Amino acid sequence: MSLIKTENLTHTYSVGTPFERVAVRDINFTLDKGEYLGIIGATGSGKSTLVQHLNGLLKPTSGSVYYDGVDIHESKKHTREIRSKVGLVFQYPEYQLFEASVFEDIAFGPKNMGLSEDEIKERVYEAAGFVGLNESFMDKSPFGLSGGEKRRAAIAGVIAMRPEVLILDEPTAGLDPQGQAEIIKNIRSYKSSHNATVILVTHNMEEIARNVDRIVLVSKGSIVTSGTPSQVFSEAERLRELGLAAPKASMIASRLISLGLPIEQGIYTIEQLRKALCQLKGLQAQTAITDGGDVIA
Repeated sequence: MSLIKTENLTHTYSVGTPFERVAVRDINFTLDKGEYLGIIGATGSGKSTLVQHLNGLLKPTSGSVYYDGVDIHESKKHTREIRSKVGLVFQYPEYQLFEASVFEDIAFGPKNMGLSEDEIKERVYEAAGFVGLNESFMDKSPFGLSGGEKRRAAIAGVIAMRPEVLILDEPTAGLDPQGQAEIIKNIRSYKSSHNATVILVTHNMEEIARNVDRIVLVSKGSIVTSGTPSQVFSEAERLRELGLAAPKASMIASRLISLGLPIEQGIYTIEQLRKALCQLKGLQAQTAITDGGDVIA
């Protein structure tokens, strides 16, 4: 049985007004325990609206959302319980920081769970460790942190509730490459340590390619396709039609294949491309590709 399941999920904003708009329509979606799922789609495709239903933040206009076989809106009490099991990190979560210290901000969720002071402290320091914030940050004002540090503090605030499912909506948006890599590493660390289920919503195809087990592609409020990264990224033309681009490695491999080089199909990460190029007789790996994904002949 799937951990999370939606049945004919539809959400309409501003019902009955001139601004009425269907954001997601008849979505049937499943998420298995332990899965690392990527959700992609162009701006306005309905990705954020979809994931905000998975922890009960939004209630469907029609259709249902189930967690472990039970409708998450069965009762208000049950919906509150689900929000501690399904943690949602919004896009630009640093704008949600509001407490006087980093410690208090991270502790906000655990306090609302009614935990003891000792348990709250343990969870705060554990969550801070996952995102790379040491003890020296705890007494600082969150508003005095750098952009990347704020992002990590905000993510720690959700991790401190030890959710079974961690949903992150564009967690690396606006960060430099190093900051992006650190956030993704933090997510992998939490998933591994807690056997958590993760949903990553992002426009960054390289992030998706390197990390997830399965991809769901959303367009105009509906799921267009679902499959492994190799399956989804093999449809480069379809992605372009939907306003998305395949990972750089995939595009480079396709171009090399079109030029007649014997490169295998289904390449979508830099590591796969490097390996394929190294297998070509007489081609030196260091002259083929850099870590950043640029061909340097």
